[in-house]
Amino acid sequence: MLCAFLDFTAATEGAVQRQAQSAHLGAPGAADALSEELDGADAEQGKESNMNKIITISREFGSGGRTIGKETAEKLGIKCYDAELISKIAEKSGFAESYVRDNHDGNSDKGWLDSVLRGRDYYGETNQDYLWKIQKQIILELADKESCVIVGRCADYILRERPGVLKVFIHASLASRAERVVRVYGESDEAPEKRLKDKDKRRKSYYHFYTDMEWGKAEHYDVCLDSGTIGIDRCVDVIAALYKSMKEE
Repeated sequence: MLCAFLDFTAATEGAVQRQAQSAHLGAPGAADALSEELDGADAEQGKESNMNKIITISREFGSGGRTIGKETAEKLGIKCYDAELISKIAEKSGFAESYVRDNHDGNSDKGWLDSVLRGRDYYGETNQDYLWKIQKQIILELADKESCVIVGRCADYILRERPGVLKVFIHASLASRAERVVRVYGESDEAPEKRLKDKDKRRKSYYHFYTDMEWGKAEHYDVCLDSGTIGIDRCVDVIAALYKSMKEE
């Protein structure tokens, strides 16, 4: 392991959400069938033997993990799935893309954990649980389909038992991330340091809720890179080199 130095109009969306939820819960037999299909994805993991190599990028907010993932994919000539996953999840679930974007992967600014603990259906599931199952299935399907880079979405955990997966965690100092957030996303009424801490807190809660593991803990990854210390370009070079060495095994 390399560590340390190599260390989603409100009315429209509401209607879409209710319609999707109704389809999910109300159609006789439909919910059970879809649930069986989604749950069955787990059983398929690892059954197909292929040479696909996957890079999962977990990252602290503001560390440049998304940029690193995209540039690594470009360097290697493979696809990077980030915002593309939002579209795929929305299409499969029936929810609006904006709803999916704001209500999974710990992105909601309105109290993600609170929304998970309320509004459960007859089967004890929330919309977030439903989105999690779909997200999980899509990631497993992508891994079976092609070599690629997957940013966030607990892909490191979802693919944990699959061979040929390079699990990367990108981090940086609070000061470095604060500077980058302001430079990339612009100024905000909220202090950048608070934005960073709140975002990471939601990501950590989401990850722990669905994986029962600690987000960002070095032992859960193959390599941890400090983008503030070694830079974006060097992170890309290191990850690409490790990927190529996997291909040679």
